[in-house]
Amino acid sequence: MEDQETLRNNLLESLDQIIEQSQSSFGWKQFLQAILVSLASLFDGQQTFISVYTDAVPSWHCSTATTSSSSSSCTTSSSICDLPSSDWSWDAISSHTIISDWDLQCSSSFIRGIPASSYFLGGVVGGFLLGTLADSSLGRKKLLLISSITMSLASFLTIFSPNIWVYSAVRFVSGFGRSSISTCVLVLLMEKVGRKWRPRLGIMQFFFFTLGFLSLPLIAYVNRDNSWRALYLCTSIPAILYCILLQFFVNESPRWLYMHGFVEEAIAILEKSSAPNYPSELKLLLVSARMPSEGVEETSKTNNHPYKSMKDLFAKRWAMKRTLTVMVLGFGIGMVYYGMPLGVGNLGFNIYLIVMFNALLEIPSYPITCIILERWSRKYSVLAFCLVSGICGILCAIVGNGQKGIRIGLELASFFCSRTAWNLISMFTVELFPTCVRNSATSLLRQSYVLSAVFSSILVSVGSNNGFLSYGVFGLAIFFSGFFVACLPDTRGGTLCDTMEEQEGKEKMILG
Repeated sequence: MEDQETLRNNLLESLDQIIEQSQSSFGWKQFLQAILVSLASLFDGQQTFISVYTDAVPSWHCSTATTSSSSSSCTTSSSICDLPSSDWSWDAISSHTIISDWDLQCSSSFIRGIPASSYFLGGVVGGFLLGTLADSSLGRKKLLLISSITMSLASFLTIFSPNIWVYSAVRFVSGFGRSSISTCVLVLLMEKVGRKWRPRLGIMQFFFFTLGFLSLPLIAYVNRDNSWRALYLCTSIPAILYCILLQFFVNESPRWLYMHGFVEEAIAILEKSSAPNYPSELKLLLVSARMPSEGVEETSKTNNHPYKSMKDLFAKRWAMKRTLTVMVLGFGIGMVYYGMPLGVGNLGFNIYLIVMFNALLEIPSYPITCIILERWSRKYSVLAFCLVSGICGILCAIVGNGQKGIRIGLELASFFCSRTAWNLISMFTVELFPTCVRNSATSLLRQSYVLSAVFSSILVSVGSNNGFLSYGVFGLAIFFSGFFVACLPDTRGGTLCDTMEEQEGKEKMILG
């Protein structure tokens, strides 16, 4: 038994050496794989923020005949709920958003917020039920495929919703499907390359998510005279077609394959993506890694239990401490990241421009994230961005509506800092946990992040008349959650571990 464990650990060290050496360079094959994997995040970004347009309260105007009548009480400051339906009209067609389509303009803010909350709640439920499958029986690629198909088909079926209740139910299914997309993409990207390229490849997931976010104002503007259903049609069809590319052209993570006994498949993937002139000693490692290992086979059997990885995360004290810490951080950061864009309609600014500004601000956060990951501490960088984001969010709530320019500037600054903090904590989490539980840990971070969106979407509706109930709460949440990063060790310059034992041994060596 001891010999099997020693052989297994030696082979795992060989695998890490193979990945570090064979993937030390970055060629067009790896780049193409990274693009194909990251495209899933583009469609995820579209579906996440599509409700900014489809669920918005449209603009309206007083009817011409009513305006010329001296007995009319209709003015631009009137509440349409207090006016007869003959006194006003929507600026666009009546089916422009779900609010005008189903006459929800006078419904409570809670009712109007149900669809967005259902989507994010589906993400939370799906993350807990599906997230561990990427570490156990399904693997990263299969779960990514299942998640993408579910999200895409549900988005397409949203077109046929007859009322807000069916619409909310289908949005829940869409959220359930997309729950594992970002974690699978991030882990799949970072497990395929060595430490040199890890920060740069991990950033691609965030960049493509932003591209999806950024494409929404353009798609919405082109369809500004059409029904909200046109938005779902334009975003779901390409996503369905992408699933075909994902099935046939994306490779599984070699680390996951190796850990589950698929040694030949893992080495074949590494050989295909390696440079043709990799050194001869690396070829010997490839040959030795092909040797059957009873230890690896035994591990693959025990790892196939769907919730073993989740149990492992809470069975060991160090793992539980890290898991709970990143979940608190994810919740606080998510309150700002989701709450700010969802609440831009309350700022009284052009909705197409402000959403575009938020999306554009994400782009400079990526090179900044790369520079920070390569040069500075993960811990203190996350703390700094959380504190600045929180302060800007609180000030945004305090500044009055009369100072619209300052308020929008504070909103953008808070959003930018939360985006950068999220980039850092996501890649930090990948480095904090070994391969056998990495996707589950990253999924829990993601679910706490999405759970915050459930609350922030409700707060946006409730806080439409009181800025502190939205922006103030968002700022306080990220400000205080940032201090929890002190509970985590720094991982700058370290290698990725594959087993819980290897991770523990590495921590003991650092501390001892």
